[in-house]
Amino acid sequence: MARKKRQEEHANHEAWAIPYGDLITLLLAFFVVMYAVSSVNEGKYRVLAESLTAAFRGPPRSVEPIQVGDPSPPAIDQGRLDITPRSLPDPRVQTEMPRERMPGREALEDAGLIPDTGDDLDVRARELEAGLQIMADEVREALGELIELEQVRVRETPFWLEVEVMTDILFPTGVADISEAARPILRQLAEILAPFPNAIRVEGHTDDVPIATQRFPSNWELSASRATSVVRLFQRHGIEPNRLAALGLGEYRPVADNETVEGRNRNRRVVVIILASDAVPEEFAGRGTEAEAESEAADHEEVAP
Repeated sequence: MARKKRQEEHANHEAWAIPYGDLITLLLAFFVVMYAVSSVNEGKYRVLAESLTAAFRGPPRSVEPIQVGDPSPPAIDQGRLDITPRSLPDPRVQTEMPRERMPGREALEDAGLIPDTGDDLDVRARELEAGLQIMADEVREALGELIELEQVRVRETPFWLEVEVMTDILFPTGVADISEAARPILRQLAEILAPFPNAIRVEGHTDDVPIATQRFPSNWELSASRATSVVRLFQRHGIEPNRLAALGLGEYRPVADNETVEGRNRNRRVVVIILASDAVPEEFAGRGTEAEAESEAADHEEVAP
């Protein structure tokens, strides 16, 4: 019986086309993805940058998009990166200073209180806190005689520095104009505080003796006007106005008994509070809210010494 011949199977010589097509497709997809990644959407990049800046409570920045493939050196290496705020910060809502070198940093570095670090936020916090100690030492040295006479008191806390000045040496009775004898004292204090970025609050306090004049219907107006007079003098001697705040507390924050002459003298005071921050934190701002009095602008300018 004759056997049936088995036909030879022909090899498929075009089988390579399928994996080759897959490879080409994958390569095409890879280059499309790479092109999409390398293309910077300037609008979205700017929105993202400003959103991150706002999240960290910093001022808006003008950011230049990164050009991929540009052989020229980066803009920051050429000093062309614009990090200047678009507008002056509003002290009511602004809580951080620009990233430039802060005033007073040289003194802090010379004292060995600021270590070298690349973290701007940590550096700023250490500058502000360490600045309190330097300011306290300089105030004690400059006003040492008045401190010995208990006309000036200096108190330190981890969060702020208080310089308390008795108003008997600053203002005549019932008046908010700084006396000529007191101007050099406040000028010295302003010169010490001016190089540092810390926020400053000036509080005016009185005793409980009533006052009822056309200009000062109550002790609130008198204390607020005295605090404002000190703030104006500070501004004229180099302290930035957006660091300053004036607050009148009247007779409602006594530190001694108003029944005695000594107690009333003790209660008549101006307190200069320097914060370990460049903006007033909410918990500290509430320190005097129960008896705050908003002061109107003084109706005349003080005569510069």
